[in-house]
Amino acid sequence: MTAIPSIACLGVIGKNNNPLHITLFPSAPLNAPLRTPLQFSLLLASTLDIFESRSKSNASSGGGLSGDFGLLHAIDERLAAYGFETNTGVKFVVVVDMRGRIVGEGVGTGKVTPSVGLREGEMKLVFRAMQAAYVRLLQNPFYEPDEHSPPTGRGGKRITSRRFTEDMKRIGESWVPGVGSS
Repeated sequence: MTAIPSIACLGVIGKNNNPLHITLFPSAPLNAPLRTPLQFSLLLASTLDIFESRSKSNASSGGGLSGDFGLLHAIDERLAAYGFETNTGVKFVVVVDMRGRIVGEGVGTGKVTPSVGLREGEMKLVFRAMQAAYVRLLQNPFYEPDEHSPPTGRGGKRITSRRFTEDMKRIGESWVPGVGSS
């Protein structure tokens, strides 16, 4: 039996730095989330400073909007946070558990290979899928983005769309490092 990385948490943060959606996933060997929802919420909030500092450095160096922020920070020896920001200011954060999924005897013979870390482009497919799900949500005529990120920056509703929640669960459960990454 070998442990491979898996997604522990997917988070969507509004343009006014308010949490819009958080999905947690169980990790091996206990088949339960590594942290409580409150702890993951605080981890997501801690990434906002990194987004802000990197955005300022991109703007001052003339880099403009890059979208993929890559590794934001290693939380501990097991968890790492990766980030992506859309051109509208919505942020996607993926917390990866480096030993989150146990795989059996087929490791190394099929699609899945054990790894020590993640390569640069491993998370691009996850961010693309998260952005596609978010765009589908925005295309819903009954979804009002201003209710979720009010211009005043205070409060805001969380995303409760069943389809969006199902998309986030599918993205987190189906991701396997090294499969389909560019």
